[in-house]
Amino acid sequence: MASRVKSSDIEQLKERADIVEVIGGYVSLKPASSGSFKGLCPFHGEKTPSFNVRANPAFYHCFGCGVGGDVYKFLQEIESISFTDAVERLAQKVGYELTYEEGAPESSNRSKLLELNKLAATFYQEQLASEEALKAREFLVSRGFDASSAATFGIGYAPKGWRNLIDHLTSKGHKLEDLITVGLAMQSDKGGYDRFRGRVLWPIKDANEQVLGFGARKLYDDDEGPKYLNTPETPVYHKSGVLYGLDLARKEIVKKREVIVVEGYTDVMACHLAGHQTAVATCGTAFGEDHIRLINRLLGQSSDPASVIFTFDPDAAGQKAALRVYGDSSKFNALTFVAAGPEGLDPADLRKERGDKAITEMLGGKKPLFEFVIRHRISQFPMTDLDSRVAAARAAAPVVADIVDPALRGGYTRQLADWVSLDVADVSALVNGNKQAGVRERVEPMRTSEPAKQPASPQQKHEEQILQVLVQHPAAFSIEQLRRMQAAGFSEKEHRELVDVILQNPQSLSEANFANALANTVGEELLPLVRSLALAPLPVANESELQRYSAGIVSGAMLQTLNREKTDLLAALKRLEGSSSSDQIEQIQRQLMSLEAERRALMR
Repeated sequence: MASRVKSSDIEQLKERADIVEVIGGYVSLKPASSGSFKGLCPFHGEKTPSFNVRANPAFYHCFGCGVGGDVYKFLQEIESISFTDAVERLAQKVGYELTYEEGAPESSNRSKLLELNKLAATFYQEQLASEEALKAREFLVSRGFDASSAATFGIGYAPKGWRNLIDHLTSKGHKLEDLITVGLAMQSDKGGYDRFRGRVLWPIKDANEQVLGFGARKLYDDDEGPKYLNTPETPVYHKSGVLYGLDLARKEIVKKREVIVVEGYTDVMACHLAGHQTAVATCGTAFGEDHIRLINRLLGQSSDPASVIFTFDPDAAGQKAALRVYGDSSKFNALTFVAAGPEGLDPADLRKERGDKAITEMLGGKKPLFEFVIRHRISQFPMTDLDSRVAAARAAAPVVADIVDPALRGGYTRQLADWVSLDVADVSALVNGNKQAGVRERVEPMRTSEPAKQPASPQQKHEEQILQVLVQHPAAFSIEQLRRMQAAGFSEKEHRELVDVILQNPQSLSEANFANALANTVGEELLPLVRSLALAPLPVANESELQRYSAGIVSGAMLQTLNREKTDLLAALKRLEGSSSSDQIEQIQRQLMSLEAERRALMR
């Protein structure tokens, strides 16, 4: 039976881990209100940050799509792993040694597969120095990469034999079926054989430097396989969601708010070695939406615009790729550009033939992606007569209409008119017509016969403010105040239920990690509410402002409570009119006087 991590370790590890630092490894976070950080949600597409993280309470919550939870939940969701895998992954990040309830630890499946990839990468690197790997070393030198460059990128060599890696890893106690699962070996009637043989290899890592898979190029004429062979889809490798070079580029991407997207492993190496360390590449697949989400998380949101620069080959395939990316360009939280090398040279060839400076010049000559698309559309027409020039303008006008910046749109309208030799007013009419059509097209799907969701009432908003302070700064409330507020009544059912839970354990208000304790106490139906309250930004910048704001919210809540108590007492007094219950009347009058004194004290 598999060993389980001790529950005490799970709690201690969560307390030791800094959730802001962990999530910050996946999402670009910026300070928001006091103690809160904000970024773009990694779980749904957005351009305005609504994803909030706090260290205390240690929660994340997206006010856009509603996802949220603790650090374990985040790792489970972002990496698509089990709870046990998330615990072990976090332990690796913070250097915490886990203990298991049944003796020696038994690695989770994901951890086991990642360890196999790591061992394989080391084996391949060592083989690059062997006599057999001469062809691989010569290939690298021919592309302009020396031994130091190979070491930086962890390049290795897979020997020609059928079972070199299998024999190496199984001799260390690893199972063949695990090697097959992670894509290092292939199943056969005789047991199995190495997937990569006689090839130079690049380890493909995630942003946290874990080896997810490999890309391999053939070296020998008798190799009948494809020129490039990648790890297949496995439990740890999904080609649509990885970018080669991200482990080396991540910090520079976040710092410079720039991504250079190239087409191959050697292109990534060339850019990095030429001083442009934000270069990455897709791995055997077209650039897609998962890649866009990954890049957006790293770029974050800022008033300073980010840049994504694509280096496409000038051939038909490269143009097709550029047009496909243009179709998704609005999904980037960045400006998109195209940079092309002279004479169709890719970055690796350009560096080899003309040096590092040529890479810098190529990137410096980047053009907006929409300009590339405009020129491509115009090029489809002969431009030899009026009809073809008008047709070219009609084809390019929708691209110009999509340019958001009005000044830039006007400039490219004039440029398009010049390119097609037509009057600016005529081209402007085509562009404006497409812009209006685009607006109608975007608005139409928003039309609905369903009634719009009603905005929160002032009372609901006030209650939310009260509960935000209660969850984030419980010391601002006394138990007696909270009981009176609950008796006076909250308008929302889930608000009443949450306060009931708190009042059942009143001593919890004094706990340092009140919100965490509350989250562990409430049921699943109230957990999203607790997270949203705990992570709601408060209009404060420091502790003293928090104290003043909380005191103001509590005073306002108590004034509302006093008004409700007064209303109830006046109703009771009215019911006693004409009766002989003088003692009851006097008691109510004393209570009313006490309420008035309390109200005046709060108003000071």
